[in-house]
Amino acid sequence: MSDYQVPKVWEWNKDEKNQFGNQPVAGSRFEQTLPVGEAPFQLYSLGTPNGQKVAIMLEELKEAGIEGADYDLYKIHIGEGDQFGTDFVAINPNSKIPAMMDYSQDKPVRVFESVNILLYLAEKFDQFIPHDLTEKTELMNWLFWQTGAAPYVGGGFGHFYAYAPTKQEYPINRFTMETKRQLDLLDRHLADIDYINGDSYTIADMAIWPWYGRLVQGALYGDAATFLKADEYTNLKEWADRIGERPAVKRGLDVEYKDIK
Repeated sequence: MSDYQVPKVWEWNKDEKNQFGNQPVAGSRFEQTLPVGEAPFQLYSLGTPNGQKVAIMLEELKEAGIEGADYDLYKIHIGEGDQFGTDFVAINPNSKIPAMMDYSQDKPVRVFESVNILLYLAEKFDQFIPHDLTEKTELMNWLFWQTGAAPYVGGGFGHFYAYAPTKQEYPINRFTMETKRQLDLLDRHLADIDYINGDSYTIADMAIWPWYGRLVQGALYGDAATFLKADEYTNLKEWADRIGERPAVKRGLDVEYKDIK
């Protein structure tokens, strides 16, 4: 294969289609009416790692006996472009799942970006988030780490290892190295603690587990766990299995998505 010749100015080939419907422009592409149920929270999502975070959080709130945490969950088929409809874009102008509306307020509140939804719910219900400034700062350290690190796993390693139309050594090696570095980081961090933030289960665990926990458990990208030698990360694997046994986590993975059409 010859080396790609980089043009002086990149131009979008509108005739070239891709499975994710990517385009270099934002905004809606068609008129859309999303269903709105009776629950206070209306969640428009998909069972990807980012979508799983919020479903797990809402199920954890219900498991904790929190009133007012009921939600309706609707499936956004990203392969069919549902995320580019007018109603969804009005909730999340970035056209990414998950996106949520809170109708329990006097004025409905839109919330997008998965970790921001976790923070919103944690602060609204005062659950799974510490009050102590030092502990909360440590929590925020890991939430920001996750939002910055996971794209290397999903958009980098996962894309080139599992989804790219051709297998390419350079990007696979590059993102495998970074993914393994991140797994090693978490494995070292979890050497002497049960949860990401120490002794308490928090939204940091909910944010990180669907990506890294599921990855080392072999639930992402086919045989990626074998390829990455995930069993070597014993502390991370124990944490992943511990989180995976939580009833609310199991329900968050298995929850039924309603169709929007």
